[in-house]
Amino acid sequence: MHTIYNFVSGPLVWASFIIFIGGTIYKLFNMGFLVKKKDVAVYAYASPYFGFRSIFRWLVPFSTLNMRKRPLLTVVSFVFHICVLALPIFVLGHISLINESWNIRWPHLPDPVSDAMTIIVIASCIFFVVRRKVMPEVKFLTETSDYLILAMVAAPFITGTWAYNQFAGYKIATILHMLSGEILLAAIPFTRLSHMIFYPFTRGYMGSEFGAVRHVRDW
Repeated sequence: MHTIYNFVSGPLVWASFIIFIGGTIYKLFNMGFLVKKKDVAVYAYASPYFGFRSIFRWLVPFSTLNMRKRPLLTVVSFVFHICVLALPIFVLGHISLINESWNIRWPHLPDPVSDAMTIIVIASCIFFVVRRKVMPEVKFLTETSDYLILAMVAAPFITGTWAYNQFAGYKIATILHMLSGEILLAAIPFTRLSHMIFYPFTRGYMGSEFGAVRHVRDW
């Protein structure tokens, strides 16, 4: 088990970061190439004003019609994304490991807050699964990959709290936690999780088209 731990906590960490960074750069260049090839007019009507206006508008809870129509989904989505992005960066365990390796550290979240955010992420994933199961208009558009992605997101948080609280089998959970986190990181550029990277571009595109071309709001 010690050999597996060293492998997962060493080479696989670097591999996941290389795939994430390399995949992101590739996808960005590929997106730029496709736009230039198929819809070159995008560059002509791209508007920083309307683009940034749309980006920031959609980052504010209940600032769009769709958000106001679905208040529960809006609250769950915003809280879920905040927890998913902030917790891995500010949880004590991750900061301690980075400090041991690089002598770098920054403020961490109190343990009760980290625990609450972990529960929120897991509960939100369950909410999204149930929503895809019971709402006909969402179920119609749901594919198997959507459930797989939710499982990939939930896995590092489930195994993380399992390992941190040292429940039975926590040594295995520690390895699974690192492995699931690495799989999640490497998958981001190549799955629907890439929306976290491409959000500024897609939102900027929509904002420019609606604002600069159609002269209407995109919210």
